[in-house]
Formats: sequence, C-alpha cells, structure tokens
Amino acid sequence: MVYNRFVEIGRVAFINHGVEGGKLCVIVDVIDGARALVDGPCSDVKRQAISFKLLRLTDIVVKLPHSARTGTVKKVWNKEEVQKKWEATVWAQKIAAKKRRTELTDFERFKLMKAKQTRSRIINREFNKLKKSAGAAK
Repeated sequence: MVYNRFVEIGRVAFINHGVEGGKLCVIVDVIDGARALVDGPCSDVKRQAISFKLLRLTDIVVKLPHSARTGTVKKVWNKEEVQKKWEATVWAQKIAAKKRRTELTDFERFKLMKAKQTRSRIINREFNKLKKSAGAAK
C-alpha cells in the first residue's frame, strides 16, 4: 500500500477539532515537524498555525507558491474550484449525511424507520422466493 497524502504546500486539509473544526483549509507553509501555517479563504479559517494532530489531509492539492498571501490563496481556491471538488468526495457526503441525520425531527425519524421496514420486507420476500426456487431446482 502506497501512501499518497503528504504534508505539502498547497495540500487541502480538513480541520478535525477545535474552534475551526469541520472546515477546510490549505497548508501555506510548514513551520516545523508538528505545525503548519494554514489559510482557509472560503471556509472562514483565518491564517494561523495549527497542529498536524488537528488536520486530516485530503486528496486535493492546489499549486501555491511558498507562504502565499490570503488573496493569492483565495484566487487559486476559486480557480481550482476546491469547494466543488470537496463536495464531490465520499468523505464530504458522509459528513453531510451525518449532519442531516442529527437534524431530523421525531416525525422524520419515524418516517425513516417505516421506510426501512418496508424496504427490508421487500428484500426478504424476494430473497425467500429465490431461496425457495433454488431449493426446488436441486
């Protein structure tokens, strides 16, 4: 298994914890072995030093010069359509689905439960038909 997500200038990262948790940022500079200077122009992340422990690296990389200013980062962010690329990932879709589930009302959870029961009945009915026809064929 080859590891492809390296800490590098221009790597888009997801902030896991803290005040900025749940937001995207771009690594602008590497300070030392434990921290990076990040900037998130479109996700309201101010330019700051942040620990690698709080970052989760994504597959998205943008071409940035060393220690690029916020305006430059914003131009590249918009040109590369980073937000659209992020929203197309399975990771972002799972986060959105989890958020949607937490915002369900009682009635919506009830309707979801009933829909799952109906789906389960249909699947089990068809499975049992196939199982019975396979047993009769022997």
